[in-house]
Amino acid sequence: MYGKTICIIVFFVFLIASYSIYMGTVDPTPYFTQLQSLPRGISCSPCNSSTISPQPLRVFMYDLPRKFNIAMMDPHISDVEPISAKNLPPWPQTSGIKRQHSVEYWLMASLLHNGGAEKEAVRVFDPESADAFYVPFFSSLSFNTHGKNMTDPDTEFDRLLQVDLMEYLENSNYWRRSGGRDHVIPMTHPNAFRFLRQQVNASILIVADFGRYPKEMARLDKDVVSPYVHVVESFREDGVGDGDDDSTPDPFEARGTLLYFRGNTVRKAEGRIRLKLEKLLAGNSDVHYEKSVATTQNIKVSTEGMRSSKFCLHPAGDTPSSCRLFDAIVSHCIPVIISDKIELPFEDEIDYSEFSVFYSVKEALEPGFILDNLRQFPKEKWLKMWANLKNVSHHFEFQYPPKREDAVNMLWRQVKHKIPNVKLAVHRNRRLKVPDWWL
Repeated sequence: MYGKTICIIVFFVFLIASYSIYMGTVDPTPYFTQLQSLPRGISCSPCNSSTISPQPLRVFMYDLPRKFNIAMMDPHISDVEPISAKNLPPWPQTSGIKRQHSVEYWLMASLLHNGGAEKEAVRVFDPESADAFYVPFFSSLSFNTHGKNMTDPDTEFDRLLQVDLMEYLENSNYWRRSGGRDHVIPMTHPNAFRFLRQQVNASILIVADFGRYPKEMARLDKDVVSPYVHVVESFREDGVGDGDDDSTPDPFEARGTLLYFRGNTVRKAEGRIRLKLEKLLAGNSDVHYEKSVATTQNIKVSTEGMRSSKFCLHPAGDTPSSCRLFDAIVSHCIPVIISDKIELPFEDEIDYSEFSVFYSVKEALEPGFILDNLRQFPKEKWLKMWANLKNVSHHFEFQYPPKREDAVNMLWRQVKHKIPNVKLAVHRNRRLKVPDWWL
């Protein structure tokens, strides 16, 4: 009985569908086209977006005169031949402490590299097709090169480069179109671009932290926090490459120093805590706390010291962050972070509490508080954090050619996250007839 009823219903549905197609009221072509257009191996039910690779960020890079970038590395380089992967000079091995502010170079290099199927950003040569615009001005290297002592007369070169750059950008239709909002400008040195920062405060800034910026200029909703480029040597990955790997049977016992710090103890602002910590931690046999400046030899000593320590101390410097944190990460030394106003790179994707220990400044200055906690730290918990640290350390590597999910690709992914808000702001401003009532 029921079977007969069902057959009758199916027959009438088929009859109606056939008649609709014949009369032209239903066109089945789009449905078959959609099925045919699906990539092989992906079924339409369920067809969820997570199974399809997202498109990379399309970046247009300005072809700036060489004085704004690689001429600071090699003054003899031609200003006629376009910069390419073939003529890009390698970052100098003898750059020392300047290396920590070289993010601008690695971002530029990644756009020149043609290979890599899983790049987060690709260079486009048609600005109309771009999602973002990269400004390859080495502002940090400019500060370090042209009178970094602030009072040096050579700082005028740094100022004039900023003046010339702004003139260049303000003549660009694409800068004017968005007010610079979709332009990416690196300035990881706290004094980079210091003369004309207010003229780029709408852009996506790549910064190390917000220690030298007012909120109207730099903030998390539009800017990207970058790691400093580490200066100590990394462990090699999976036994591949130069240097040592980190495969000791018992890393907890192999690292004989409890807490390690080596660096400048005379700092400004929040970094004044370094001198106070020196007094609190002095005289403990399981602590290495040493005043030091960054030289090639001292960097080698710090590499060995961090690799032989369970915890590495990261107090604030002149600004809330410093290179020391990322040196600790690639040394697989659990960071102990004491900086109340620090912002951390990639924190929407990485949970630092899984491989770092945090203390407030108030807690750190309580006599015996830090050492009592670290001396009682469970071995099992430390080993878990150490394993987590090894698993994330590749996210903090700057290299050429770039590799999947290294620091450069992570940064471009962060930029991509900012683009929807950029487009919203640009579109709103185009139709507003009065000053923005919401601000």
